[in-house]
Amino acid sequence: MGEGTGIERARKTAEGLVYASGFGNEHSSEAVPGALPVGRNAPQRAPLGLYAEQLSGTAFTEPRAHNRRSWLYRIRPSAAHPPYLRIDNGTLSGAPFADSAPDPNRLRWDPLPEPAGPTDWLSGLWTLGGNGDATQRTGMAIHLYVADAPMTDRVFSDADGELLIVPERGGLLLHTELGLLRAEPGHVALIPRGVRFRVEPLDPVVRGYVCENYGRPFVLPDLGPIGANGLANARDFLAPVAAYEDVERPVEVVNKFCGNLWAATYDHSPLDVVAWHGNHVPYVYDLRRFNVMGTISYDHPDPSIFTVLTSPSDTPGLAGVDFVVFAPRWLVGEDTFRPPYFHRNVMSEYMGLIEGAYDAKTAGPGGFVPGGGSLHNMMSAHGPDHDTFEAASAAELTPRKLDDGLAFMFETRWPVTATRQAMESDRLQRGYDAVWQGLERHFRE
Repeated sequence: MGEGTGIERARKTAEGLVYASGFGNEHSSEAVPGALPVGRNAPQRAPLGLYAEQLSGTAFTEPRAHNRRSWLYRIRPSAAHPPYLRIDNGTLSGAPFADSAPDPNRLRWDPLPEPAGPTDWLSGLWTLGGNGDATQRTGMAIHLYVADAPMTDRVFSDADGELLIVPERGGLLLHTELGLLRAEPGHVALIPRGVRFRVEPLDPVVRGYVCENYGRPFVLPDLGPIGANGLANARDFLAPVAAYEDVERPVEVVNKFCGNLWAATYDHSPLDVVAWHGNHVPYVYDLRRFNVMGTISYDHPDPSIFTVLTSPSDTPGLAGVDFVVFAPRWLVGEDTFRPPYFHRNVMSEYMGLIEGAYDAKTAGPGGFVPGGGSLHNMMSAHGPDHDTFEAASAAELTPRKLDDGLAFMFETRWPVTATRQAMESDRLQRGYDAVWQGLERHFRE
């Protein structure tokens, strides 16, 4: 698919999108005036001959503050489909991950190569690892993707969890049941559990990361002593407006269910929602709008201060998964080692790079480059490499702006088990430990 054809059309569509703003809001939207019923959710006859359908992302009886649901008014009900049949999972898998053992070693991977042949976003998903159990709605999975073709007459939904998509190379046009989103490198897009969507690349090759969250839906973290403002601002999260497909032709609908893929061929597109209202909605967020907090005296703050989104667990303060961004920021700490400190963490950390460089990870075979990633499982010792340590220990401590990189982290309460394909991949950097060699003894009595 080249310039002047599908990509050009997708770009024109993406450039004209409008959004509703606000995180967790009760949004409402209609693509055709009068499509939303007034004063009730399920009238005897829905407007315009549509079907009323509720999509529940949480249990009915969860507290109002946690409850996620949307009412959809669609051309055909979701129930009108043939049986789903198992299809091959390809390079996508789900928890529990039992084909390899959890590894305490520090691991790092190079980016995925470009596709060998036409590959859409769904076929280009490649599971690196994860934890928990999708059947118990606990834990998370880490996937990478690389694609060069649109999902033509193909739609995907994930019953196992919500999908946080982090583009690194090339933009995406996301056609969801509730409308369209554009996600470029530097953005993140979230597709809630069960929402159907398809992906069109906005560039010849697209690549990025996906966090599949099996647990409680992502929310904005509490701010505590920070106060009422800071970190990710709710108004910067953008939800789609209603846009529907009225398509009468075969469409493959793929459902990820308990770690496996199932598919059915519909005689129409299921992206046929003409109007909707609720708070179980997709959204996109520009990471460059993150309001970074940091020290204005001394010491490096814990990276939790960079949390964009968190999936809470039953233990206060202990997340199933946190999404953390290391956005452009000033370093001004006095008498302070400014890169991230040496660390052993009860949480497990997967870090990826969207652009530029990360201030504590530059050395080693292959390096830490955009599209690559590192995994430091719980209690594995990590921190700045030798060259970074030496440079930072001798640096003149003038104010310095870090604006040449955008990195992120998926941090989770449980160890991450890498898949066999990840551990046996030629993308795994076999000499990663070497970056900490040469850290010399400086002790003097």
